[in-house]
Amino acid sequence: DHGDHGGGHWVFLGDRHVDGKADRDNIEIKPGDKFRAIQFRVDGGRVQFTRVIVHFRNGTREELDVRTNIPSGGRSGSIDLPGQRRSIQSVEMWYNKMNWRTRPRIELYGML
Repeated sequence: DHGDHGGGHWVFLGDRHVDGKADRDNIEIKPGDKFRAIQFRVDGGRVQFTRVIVHFRNGTREELDVRTNIPSGGRSGSIDLPGQRRSIQSVEMWYNKMNWRTRPRIELYGML
């Protein structure tokens, strides 16, 4: 998926199934690349994010203003990470519990 950002490309970082029992989840990311943006993609049901915190390997964290409703099959926009590219340790996500009949899958991508 090469697009709007000249030179960058999206890398799959991990995924989680939302089961409706918990309203937050965490995706751990293996060490390696440094990213300048992230993106969420959703399948199997609509997910309404309320808050996202990115934890970087250098011990800092960044709360991103992600209040977005992503339909099944949809994706968020490119969510820029402030400052220079950094290695991400984990991404914590909060979402509203919806009345899911399925278990939507949230995929996390990073922009190199």
